[in-house]
Formats: sequence, C-alpha cells, structure tokens
Amino acid sequence: MVGLTVFGQPASTDVARVLTCLFEKNVEFQLVRIDTFDGNHKVPEFLKLQDPSGQVTFKDGLLTLVDSKEICRHICVKYADQGNKALYGKGILEKSSIEQWLQAEAINFEPLSSSLVFHLAFAEPLGMLPDQDEIAQKEKKLSSLLDVYDDRLGENEYLAGREFTLADLSHLPNSHYLYTTSEKGKKLFTSRKNVERWWRAISARPSWKQVVEMQSEIPVPLKKPTK
Repeated sequence: MVGLTVFGQPASTDVARVLTCLFEKNVEFQLVRIDTFDGNHKVPEFLKLQDPSGQVTFKDGLLTLVDSKEICRHICVKYADQGNKALYGKGILEKSSIEQWLQAEAINFEPLSSSLVFHLAFAEPLGMLPDQDEIAQKEKKLSSLLDVYDDRLGENEYLAGREFTLADLSHLPNSHYLYTTSEKGKKLFTSRKNVERWWRAISARPSWKQVVEMQSEIPVPLKKPTK
C-alpha cells in the first residue's frame, strides 16, 4: 500500500519539484491530480488537504506538508539510504552548502524567475501587455544573479559541489519554463557557458524527464463511482 500522496498538477512548479525529488529517491507514491476531478466528484480528504494556493499538498500518513522545499527535505531525510543518496548531502558541510543555495534560490532566483515566466511564457503569448520597464528590470536582476551562478559553476560541476543535489533540483521547474517557452528566457542560459552546461546536465536527468513527460499528459477526469 502506498503511504505517500501528492495532490496537485505536474505543470505546477511546486508539484514538479516534489515529483522530481520522489523520482530521484526512488520512492513509491500516489499522485492525485487536481485537474482530474469534476464538479460532481467530491473527495473529502482531498478537499480538506488542498493547499489554498492550489500548488501542492503532500501527505505522509498523519503528516501533511504544503511547502515544496520542506517536502523535499522530508523525503530526503526519511529515505536517506534510498535512491540518490547525495541529494541532500552526505555530511554536515555538504548539507550546509545545499541549504545556502536553497536559501538563495528561494530569496533571489525564484521571485525573479517566477515573474519572468509569467510575463514571457504566459502573459505575452496571450496578448497581455505587462509593464515592459518592470520586466526589463527583472531581466537585468536575474542576469546579474546568473552571472554569479556562472562563476560558481566555473569552479564546480553543480551548485553545491561535484554532485547533483536539492540545490540544483530546486531550480529545475522555473528554469525549464524560462528555457523552453521564451527566446529571451533561453538566452539567459545560453549566453553563459557554465550555466548552459549546468542546465543541460540537470535537465537531462531521468527524474526530470519523467516529470516533463507527466506535464504533457492530458488528464482523464475521474468518473463518479457507480452504485
């Protein structure tokens, strides 16, 4: 019986982050896709657990979590000896480095990249006219941040060292949308040799490819149970 359940849509960046972590750790789980429910199909437990933001909800027995990075930490600690054992570091120093980059991603990379993903990948194609000066400022800030990443990645293969970790994994969802849906977004990576090399390496991981495949699937609505 599967004890772990993820509620959400794979296209969500938070859900994609959690799914990638589960695949890296080779952990069995059940995915309950929000978009598989019609108005007549009510699941009390799902409705009770649903994250107000509509992003991700994770249930492990009696434990319920709604922050994707906290979910990933929980998975890595609980299943430390399973799957990718280096994902959360193999010692105190490695974990400390990973946490520093997770903090940097949460405070700096995610807000800028999320905003640009919305404007470049969704708003502009739909004909919305966002503030171009604001977009330009955010592009400039993200460019400066990626310059720092490029320097770091010139010294190490991955952000926290020689191995792929949560530090890299956490960057995958927003980076994917930037790289694949907008030439402006893609150029942020291709114009930096080390960042592009890093992106190609992390996006080629089987765990991430599996998530991207799930994102392209058309969900089939659940039928109401027949009496």
